[in-house]
Amino acid sequence: MSRSPKPSALIQQVNDHVAVRMTIIFGSIWCVYAFLVFSLIPLAAPAWQNTLLYISNCIQLVALPALMVGNAVLSRGTDQRAAEDHAALIEILNDVRAEVGELKAVTNDLARKTDAAAHRPPSEVVSISDEAVINVMDEAPRTTVSSRPA
Repeated sequence: MSRSPKPSALIQQVNDHVAVRMTIIFGSIWCVYAFLVFSLIPLAAPAWQNTLLYISNCIQLVALPALMVGNAVLSRGTDQRAAEDHAALIEILNDVRAEVGELKAVTNDLARKTDAAAHRPPSEVVSISDEAVINVMDEAPRTTVSSRPA
């Protein structure tokens, strides 16, 4: 069973919709053209100037709050997206920090092993493979091959 929204939520949705629509309408170039024509009417009919001034003031009194509310409603979505982006970036940052920590551990381990190998005494016998052994302490290097049954 689906619930209908509360009356206050429905009123809020209607108010938001009206404010956004008014913001879009007042922000259009067609509204600019309409107000331009409206402002030129007193040139053609000077007797209507007081009435047009009254209408102009009423439009301004309604339009300014409507534009402010419409911008606030439109910015809610932007604020929500910014918060979601921030959360995603924080998660990525934490992942990068974890990976950098792992890389530091691997680098430190590699440096420790390299340092230990550098301080190890040289070996007298070096085995290249299972078959060839080189004695590095002899004057003339010679290679001995061990015979392995196949």
